[in-house]
Amino acid sequence: MTADKFRHLDIDDDKLTRLVEAALFIADKPVSVQTLKRELLIEYRVSNLRIRDIIKNIAAHYQGRGIELKKVASGYRFQTPSELSTDLAHLYKEKAPKYSRATLETLALIAYKQPITRSEIEDIRGVALSSQIIKTLMQRNWIKTVGHKEVPGRPVLYASTQEFLDYFSLTSLAQLPELMPLAELER
Repeated sequence: MTADKFRHLDIDDDKLTRLVEAALFIADKPVSVQTLKRELLIEYRVSNLRIRDIIKNIAAHYQGRGIELKKVASGYRFQTPSELSTDLAHLYKEKAPKYSRATLETLALIAYKQPITRSEIEDIRGVALSSQIIKTLMQRNWIKTVGHKEVPGRPVLYASTQEFLDYFSLTSLAQLPELMPLAELER
């Protein structure tokens, strides 16, 4: 059978719910509605709206439980609620990597001021930027190069990635906390 013949099959809500829930549960990264439709539900006649409704129902089912279905930039994923993280941390043998203040400042500048060049980061921070910091953030896939600034020397422009948003459980940069004015920080 061809993919066109598959697209004409109907699927009931119970089976659709079970398929979507299982796919989201076993996925090792967030899954978008388009990915579910293209890779999981290719045989069935299912609209994006119906898939979103099923996802809303699944999320409601897990509300207030030990796991939750969360929308992040790349799609949907199951994760533990943040209020349980301290208690659950005892189960993990592997500790999350600790990042230096310089690394976190650089990441914050890129997230809030993107696209931004290395020299602009150095101007704001008032110190030279280590190549290792950029390398670390790129290895984590939290930042990427998005082009070159149209000035002499054509410096690289950096911006945050979908993986950055996913890691911090954000759907967009608009969800970043509002910055405090510098005057308040200096008090």
